[in-house]
Amino acid sequence: MAIEVVEYSPNWPIAFEAVAATLRDALVEVPVVSIEHVGSTAVPGLAAKPILDIDVIVTAEYVPVAIAALATIGYQHRGDLGVTGREALTSPDSTPVRHVYVCVDGTLPVRNHLAVRRVLRERPDLRDRYAEVKRQLASIPDIDMERYLAGKSAILQEVLALSNLTAGENAEILRLNAGT
Repeated sequence: MAIEVVEYSPNWPIAFEAVAATLRDALVEVPVVSIEHVGSTAVPGLAAKPILDIDVIVTAEYVPVAIAALATIGYQHRGDLGVTGREALTSPDSTPVRHVYVCVDGTLPVRNHLAVRRVLRERPDLRDRYAEVKRQLASIPDIDMERYLAGKSAILQEVLALSNLTAGENAEILRLNAGT
């Protein structure tokens, strides 16, 4: 299956806001820390797969409650998919195409997403290099998602070196991205 990387769209933040409003409505009874637009579509000017990544951040005790609330509007729980502190959900429709996660506040997956977003927003040079790596990887015939993620690891480690994550945390992120 081909991986599609497209130029940045100013519609992505608008689509995020619409989805976030629906999520907020469903989560009205849940003490949500925040709903964050993360991933490449959250970085102005960054080429990306046209898929929104959204983190619904709650404290640990509210993860099951948040998952149940989102189930009432059609989201299906898929489990943590191997990433502790992050529960993946399948959206009830594909407009827009999105990945929604219920995440535990303060955990490495959340801090990783927010750190990468912050650094890439602040550093256009790294943003542009990252975009080029993604375009090159997407141009490889028959590349799969595992190889695509692993191929981005080196540039992401450069990005994370500018974050407030520890060396050990960066190594854990590298391990997850490399699939080892």
